[in-house]
Amino acid sequence: MDALHAARSWADAWARAWRTHDPELVGSLYADDASFRSQPFRELDDPAGYARWAFDEEAEAECRFAEPALSGRDGAAVEYWAVSTGRDGTVETIAGVALLRFGPDGRVVAERDYWNLAEGRVDPYDGWGPVRA
Repeated sequence: MDALHAARSWADAWARAWRTHDPELVGSLYADDASFRSQPFRELDDPAGYARWAFDEEAEAECRFAEPALSGRDGAAVEYWAVSTGRDGTVETIAGVALLRFGPDGRVVAERDYWNLAEGRVDPYDGWGPVRA
């Protein structure tokens, strides 16, 4: 599978999983031995385990993923923007980028994310995107 198709499939599935809080769907996007780091100062993690932890305190999520930017023949960068409402009613906005490497089967073999968090709802700035999912 080519990197563009793999990255688009990843973004579409992650968007669906985030909105529905489905950690198993997240896990299915990664190779069994994938290297997954959700932010620079965290240890490597299991993607499904990370999603389970992240979704646990979240009541609702609105998320957008941008069209992937390719890096070489097996890599891509995908921006995301999400508004998360916690079970306690707290609203936060997360904006970030996932740096991805794909295996021959289209599953992620390595991911590292960089993101920022803001209190409250912050809509994407003009020109963000183009929106993929």
